[in-house]
Amino acid sequence: MQIAASMRRLHPGRWLVLVLVAGFIALLTYGLLSKGTDDRIDQSLASGRAATAPSFSLEVLDRGALPARLAGRAGRALADGRLSLRELQGVPVVFNLWASWCTPCRDEAARLERGWRALGPRGVLFLGLDIQDVRGDGEAFIRKHGATYPSVREPGRDVANSYGATGIPETYFIDSRGLVVGHVIGVVSGRQLAQGAVAAATGRVAGRSTGGDSFKIK
Repeated sequence: MQIAASMRRLHPGRWLVLVLVAGFIALLTYGLLSKGTDDRIDQSLASGRAATAPSFSLEVLDRGALPARLAGRAGRALADGRLSLRELQGVPVVFNLWASWCTPCRDEAARLERGWRALGPRGVLFLGLDIQDVRGDGEAFIRKHGATYPSVREPGRDVANSYGATGIPETYFIDSRGLVVGHVIGVVSGRQLAQGAVAAATGRVAGRSTGGDSFKIK
């Protein structure tokens, strides 16, 4: 009762200060607890520089069918049901973010599979990341679209945030040193896929570009 009475006697100006302080604390807490997208990759690519690919260790959704050239390193990395980026050092990677509920992802599925069949035997690993999805739905998507490259999954979107993704599909091209040398936002075209794969294989920076449709993630 005494506390309530004291609060009622506060000057209106002091009330305003208290409200502002409380609002600031709430914003600070939100900022500490929430993880927004990180745009450092795109900033580096815009200046013509490669960026260190954020690390991850994720559950394997599907091991795919690896060609002989990738069966050693990538096969061993996938064998235990989890895959980390560190295990793929020395392997150029086409890293595609997707989800079963994403309509644009369906539109590019066949193109990615054709690219994988052409470039996988040359030592370029295609790796899908299924985000914000149910495992069974992701597995059904892979079967329906005949994807034979490996995929990992993440129930949330922390990895997508660390790469700076704001929607899906998005595709990142990572060279054998673990550096992102290219990024395509939206459905990747055949030309963008080929150019990005060459960049990943050679370490040359391809930069950031916009593809077709994408689905914003929340």
